[in-house]
Amino acid sequence: MVGPLSESESPLGPDWPLKDEDVRVALLAAYADGSWGKYHGPHVARLEEELSHYFEAPHALTCASGTIAVEIALRSLNLPEGSEVLLAAYDFAGNFRAIQAAGLRPALVDIEANRWRIDVAEIEAAITPETRGIVVSHLHGDLADMPAVMEIAQRRQLQVVEDACQSPGAIIDGRKAGSWGDVGTLSFGGSKLLTSGRGGAVITSRADLQQRARVYCERGNHAFPLSELQSAVLLPQLAKLDARNDQRRKAVSQFREAMRDSAGWISPPPSDGYSVYYKVGWTLADPATRAAVCTQLQASGVAIAAGFRGFAKRPAAWCRKVGDLSQARRAAEGTITLHHPVLLGNEAELAQAVGVVRQVAGG
Repeated sequence: MVGPLSESESPLGPDWPLKDEDVRVALLAAYADGSWGKYHGPHVARLEEELSHYFEAPHALTCASGTIAVEIALRSLNLPEGSEVLLAAYDFAGNFRAIQAAGLRPALVDIEANRWRIDVAEIEAAITPETRGIVVSHLHGDLADMPAVMEIAQRRQLQVVEDACQSPGAIIDGRKAGSWGDVGTLSFGGSKLLTSGRGGAVITSRADLQQRARVYCERGNHAFPLSELQSAVLLPQLAKLDARNDQRRKAVSQFREAMRDSAGWISPPPSDGYSVYYKVGWTLADPATRAAVCTQLQASGVAIAAGFRGFAKRPAAWCRKVGDLSQARRAAEGTITLHHPVLLGNEAELAQAVGVVRQVAGG
């Protein structure tokens, strides 16, 4: 039996990151012209321009990680110190910490049943006079209901950070995920759909937020930079993102079809939009089986792991909790996620992975 797989390993799919020829060419070109070692070369500026074009947002600012991107985004909102920011009680741990790091206080809202998106029906009741913002994430292929979130936010005068770190290229009601909020965030971490090992970006249509983000990052130079070399390798990946998202979506359809009759693995309802998949999520009907399921699948070469721990157990001194957060607790105990490289595997690898998952699930 093999040990647990890291995020970068998927034996039934290709190694990640892929060995793309155009990425190799970009690396060699950056070496040849010396731009790899410059503070201000051509690649960062070009990447920011391409991100603005892709997301149809006038402003993009690259940075060192998706986690710092969320903090930069929050600081750009210029919220009063100590203000509350609503956050789904099931989310990436860094988002909770980013709210705290920005001098703000998380207020936890439940998620929808058998999904990983903030429950819009709970947002209105969660708002208090101290509430000034919302962080909304798209997780595990599920897409938040951004039109509804933005309607509430605009009516109640709240500002929204939209975390699209797991979902670059997803589309909601004709607009790219990340472009709905007052400010959006991206991640280029080593396991992400767009990868430069580390890195992130902030995108916005508001010039005032872009200016505040730049001012916060400026410490005589950009304090949280993405390098020229990282930007160089992201450019060819961005050009192929849509095609690879299509490929991943088709592979997920095969998994979903194979699992259709499995009562033990619950798939989320289809999102209203074009989902993309960094981690494909399921909720186990019996959370007590999660460790055994993950161990068995990892031993068979399928990169499946537990989801996030969520925040429902965080001390009340750290945050305000709205309701019992029962769905977030269930997600924290029973979510499993399939890492995306297998979705780009060849036909035989994909068929084998689908078969193994179906067998373990009993579908």
